[in-house]
Amino acid sequence: QVQLVESGGGLVQAGGSLRLSCTASVRTFNDYAMGWFRQAPGKGREFVAAISWSEGSTYYADSVKGRFTISRDNAKNTVYLQMNSLKPEDTAVYYCAARLGSYLYTLGGRYDYWGQGTQVTVSS
Repeated sequence: QVQLVESGGGLVQAGGSLRLSCTASVRTFNDYAMGWFRQAPGKGREFVAAISWSEGSTYYADSVKGRFTISRDNAKNTVYLQMNSLKPEDTAVYYCAARLGSYLYTLGGRYDYWGQGTQVTVSS
């Protein structure tokens, strides 16, 4: 069983930045591909970004490309989401997810484990 704990959410003005962290309680963190998803009020879950186990591959949703950066520190069992130039439409609960293996997926159903989520609110 893998437990994921997100942190770093909060309230920020449009144009500001936040860095989300997700720490995994697993012995072999580098066996897992990691993803970030978000869900805004009244909307479905949306893929944001994903990173392979070796950090060799990353993938982003078009809506965040060029503004968000996903990275990981396998020594700390942690994946990060650096969010810059935030917009009000980025407001959502952000979730990290893990899947065993190296492939990156944008579909949430492909991920095996989920965190509890952290709220990000961007004011205009």
